[in-house]
Amino acid sequence: MPFTQTDIVKALATVQDPDLKKDLITLNMVKDIQLTDKKVSFTVVLTTPACPLKEKIRQDCEDAVALVVGDEFEIDIKMSSSVTSMRSNAPVLPGVKNIIAIASGKGGVGKSTITTNLAVALAQAGAKVGLIDADIYGPSIPVMFNCEREQPEVKVIEGKSFIVPLEQYGVKLISIGFLTPADSAVVWRGPMASAALKQFIGDALWGDLDYLLIDMPPGTSDIHLTLVQTVPVTGAIIVTTPQKVALADANKGLAMFKQPQINVPILGIVENMAYFTPEELPNNKYYIFGKDGGRNLAEKYDVPLLGQIPLVQSIRESGDSGLPAVMKEGVTATAFRDLAESLARQVAIRNAKFESTKPVVLNA
Repeated sequence: MPFTQTDIVKALATVQDPDLKKDLITLNMVKDIQLTDKKVSFTVVLTTPACPLKEKIRQDCEDAVALVVGDEFEIDIKMSSSVTSMRSNAPVLPGVKNIIAIASGKGGVGKSTITTNLAVALAQAGAKVGLIDADIYGPSIPVMFNCEREQPEVKVIEGKSFIVPLEQYGVKLISIGFLTPADSAVVWRGPMASAALKQFIGDALWGDLDYLLIDMPPGTSDIHLTLVQTVPVTGAIIVTTPQKVALADANKGLAMFKQPQINVPILGIVENMAYFTPEELPNNKYYIFGKDGGRNLAEKYDVPLLGQIPLVQSIRESGDSGLPAVMKEGVTATAFRDLAESLARQVAIRNAKFESTKPVVLNA
């Protein structure tokens, strides 16, 4: 054989991960190199199953190895994934790799719709996903997942009670909406709401998850402080709509996470209701709430614009029916899948470039 395993390693050391800007060998993303008489095989372990650059990386690997082995050898590349994490030996949520807060400055911008479809899109891609509905006073997740009449089980382990999250569309779920009558209002003071969130985090059997999404309430409140004090948050997503009043509040939400004593990385901005597209005219865009407000906010703070989600009637219908829009074909499903890929990329980049977030300690 005119080449060795070392030659294959050298060839793959010329292939870069486009996001992490390092070669696959340095990143330890190549496994199980095997050589036979007419075949070279190996596995590339991506940083997420939702990797949008999977085919580019595979083709770059094939091209690099082909320069060494020539045309007579078959090149068999298996693509797998292992989501990266900066969490290790965590006392709370030990099996969860990434905790992501999804926040907004004001209500009504579609934050729960974004969270729902993002969770399902990540699960569709093959990731293990959980979702905590932390909007204690206005829980929307039970309706959006069509399980508002369900109640989670409680398991007693070594004398302690644990909540078993419901599972719908491949996503594990917990919401205050599962624990209170559907038509009743939750009239709680801040400490009670914070205690509920702590219970959802610490007293639930989440198991192993790649991503745990936290659907935050609007604004900046006790709930936000409780989250960052209870667990190290991988990063936050800010959801806004294009108009000025939403952007003004989104600024405040973003600024909260960037405060030195909190210091949670901003994974990016999602501009919801970016434009209106009629179902019968799918190529038409009407900027009824203004244009590029989310993009301008992202540029102002030098953070990624993760996606621009159109305002389409089917998104509202999907939310009401409990069948998320990403589960149907069309322009909105594509937008949400692209959003999931963008988020997965930013989480991988964040984990490669920045230190682990520490739980926040605030003086009273």
